[in-house]
Amino acid sequence: MKYSHVLFDLDGTITEPFEGITKSVRYALGKFGIEVEDLNELRPFIGPPLFESFRNFYGMSKEESVKAVEYYREYYVPTGIYECSVYPGIEEMLKKLHESPCKVILATSKPEPMAIRVLEHFGLDKYFDLICGATLDESRTKKELVIAYALENTNITDKRSVIMIGDRKFDVEGAAANGLSTIGVTFGHGGRDELEKAGAIMTFDDAFSLCNYLLS
Repeated sequence: MKYSHVLFDLDGTITEPFEGITKSVRYALGKFGIEVEDLNELRPFIGPPLFESFRNFYGMSKEESVKAVEYYREYYVPTGIYECSVYPGIEEMLKKLHESPCKVILATSKPEPMAIRVLEHFGLDKYFDLICGATLDESRTKKELVIAYALENTNITDKRSVIMIGDRKFDVEGAAANGLSTIGVTFGHGGRDELEKAGAIMTFDDAFSLCNYLLS
C-alpha cells in the first residue's frame, strides 16, 4: 500500500456537520444579541477551532470567546452533535482501510469526547485504530497540535508513509507543520482552490475514488 497510516479529519471529511455546527454557533451568538438568519453566513466556522473563530469573525475578546464556546456547547452537546450525516461512500472506504494493513487514525479539532460520540452514533468508531481530538480546556485545539498528538501515540518511523485527509486549509497546514502531506476532499467545506493553494498534493471529489487511490 502507498501509506502505513492514514489520518482523517472529521467535520467536512467524514461527516457533513453544517446544520449542527451553524445552529450551535447561531445559538451562541444569540446570547450576545447577535442575530443571524442565514446559516450559510456561519459556514466559515466549520473547520477552525471555535475559540479562534469567535474572535476572528466577530471580534470577541478572549473572555467573550470562552463564554461563546460554552454557549455553543449548550446547544451542540445535546442536539447539534447529531444534526449531521455521513458522506456517501465513507463507511465503505473506512471498512476497506480497516481491513487493510494500514492504520486508520482520526485527527480532528473537535473535542475528543464529542468526536467519539459522533463516530459511535454512526457506528464508525470500530474502523479507527486511534481517535485523537482537541481538549475541552482549549489547550489542544489547533490541527497542528492534534496531529502532533496523534503522531506521538503511534509507532511511525517514516513520515513519508503517512498521509492526512481533510477538506480545509487547516488540515493541510497542520499536517505540513508536522512534516506530512495532505490529500484534500472537495465534497467538504474548503473546496479545491483553497486546498491546492494551501499545498494539498492532490484532491478527490468523492470517497469512492479516494478509496481506490489509497488501496491501489
